[in-house]
Amino acid sequence: MTRVSIDEYPVADSAAGPYALAAGADGALWFTLVHGGRIGRLVPGEEPTSHRLDPACGPTVITPGPDRALWFTEYRAHRIGRITVDGDGTAWFTEWGGNRVGAITPDGSLTVHGLPTPHSEPHGIAPGPVGALWTALKIGALARITPADGAP
Repeated sequence: MTRVSIDEYPVADSAAGPYALAAGADGALWFTLVHGGRIGRLVPGEEPTSHRLDPACGPTVITPGPDRALWFTEYRAHRIGRITVDGDGTAWFTEWGGNRVGAITPDGSLTVHGLPTPHSEPHGIAPGPVGALWTALKIGALARITPADGAP
């Protein structure tokens, strides 16, 4: 039998539920905390960091994408999330039932913005030209979101 060494690295309390992990393009290990509503990052020898999500979203599977970002499932929220390995980008999302769009900064700050038309139900969000973001609305329209310089 081959001899192995196994080291354990605490990343959260057991109630947070570390669930899955993936190697990121930055060389770090990225992991989900299914009960803690967070995505974590670990470089052995350094303190782990984590990024807050909706606490009830239930992040589970995480995998690297072709764009150097990590993609993860939110099984309770029925969504797919994306986080950059650079940690220098704001992640934008839609709240279909809440009629809002929002942003999560790398430090975990959350900002939401209500849409002007009630019950427009935003679906998906994508970057467009000149720094704007776009979302499709159930009311038969597209919405352009133009963040102020440096603000989510």
